[in-house]
Amino acid sequence: MGKSEIDEQDLLRRLIEGDQAAFENLFRRHNAAMIRFATGIVRSRYVAEEVVQDTWVSVLSRIDLFEGRSSLAGWIYTILLNKARTLAKRDGRTVFFDDATDGDGLANAFDGRGRWRDLPELWDELTPDRHVEGRSVLKHVETAIEALPPAQRAVLMLRGQQELDPKEVCALLDMSEGNMRVLLHRARVSIRNALDQLNKSL
Repeated sequence: MGKSEIDEQDLLRRLIEGDQAAFENLFRRHNAAMIRFATGIVRSRYVAEEVVQDTWVSVLSRIDLFEGRSSLAGWIYTILLNKARTLAKRDGRTVFFDDATDGDGLANAFDGRGRWRDLPELWDELTPDRHVEGRSVLKHVETAIEALPPAQRAVLMLRGQQELDPKEVCALLDMSEGNMRVLLHRARVSIRNALDQLNKSL
């Protein structure tokens, strides 16, 4: 059993026991990303915040029912996705995540682990000036993420940011692993292009 599995089991035990510090840790780790994820489905940050709040209530009230068939994060996002989709359907909207067609040669930009072969120029060197620009860069990245199509944003957040296992992401979004990788690559290329554009303007 790896350290991460032990850590998650310890976190789960503490959550079941009602440990407030454990919940606050989990909340800080996932809440902002959950809101961005839900916003891509319900198309309103205000509504997304309500969906996320409702999700946390469900997580806390059902934590003792978590069976460990997926990671804890995967379970939380499954609850979130179901709630967001139910609300979107009620409002007459349906969001499909499986919109990839082919790789478009994007795989060449990444190594076998899905990491960029060449980092965007903006990330190559961290100087004092870069620290000053850091907040602007972060805001630029957040804006670029918000502009991604729903499928790309979902995969980027679940796989790239929340580091869910590929199989979990595919099961959650009901897509093949090949499509998931293409969507992740496309999202990363879009973010990279946004950063390159920012770099040219600085």
